[in-house]
Amino acid sequence: MICSSVQSIQPEAIVDFLKREIILKDVYKRVLSQQIINQTVKEKGITLTPEEIQAEADRQRHQRHLESSTATFSWLAEQLMTPEDWEAGISDRLLSIKLAESLFGHEIEKYFVEHQLEFEQVLLYQLAVPYLQLAQELLYQIEENEIGFYEAAHLYDLDEQRRLQFGYAGKLYRWSFSPEISAILLGANTGEVIGPVQSEQSYLLLMVEEFIPARLTPEIRQTILDRLFQNWLSHELTLIS
Repeated sequence: MICSSVQSIQPEAIVDFLKREIILKDVYKRVLSQQIINQTVKEKGITLTPEEIQAEADRQRHQRHLESSTATFSWLAEQLMTPEDWEAGISDRLLSIKLAESLFGHEIEKYFVEHQLEFEQVLLYQLAVPYLQLAQELLYQIEENEIGFYEAAHLYDLDEQRRLQFGYAGKLYRWSFSPEISAILLGANTGEVIGPVQSEQSYLLLMVEEFIPARLTPEIRQTILDRLFQNWLSHELTLIS
């Protein structure tokens, strides 16, 4: 049983804890960022309707499997939040989304065209092993048709999940690779096994199954919008810091 003196935490104690954990600056930055967003939202006259707030609250309740009012209030109590706190947080997030769209929604297509190469994808298979000699030996065996790439990945890949998927690494964007690996991949032919390529902790054999041209999908649109908004927010923070 926790005594009441421990349960009651003063604001100064919270600040002291954040300082000792070296995270006070990050929290301060987030608070300041929200103040910038709130001020800009006010200047632009951006508002929310009760229906929008309710729809987001319902979405969050469904996501957290809070199917009743009792479950919702219990969850809020566990988070040390009141319903008003929860609604304020929902409003902050929705207003940020609306502000981002207001500021940069019209710039997304232009940004996509200017950075189109970043959003090209490769359907990649990867085999990672701990030693260069092993990577070279596997490459030799693959080239000599002594073993197939998929079989080698299934047997030797360091990553358990990739082993189960015979080396499948996924559809990956160009910007997710280091410049060196990106250049190697984009110069490869589909189905060609390339490597060994040294990474931080292993040696890689790579195979591109497909090059996927860049398309402005809803996912990419949101990625660009988030990037533009965060760049703007970072710039605003530098002006007042």
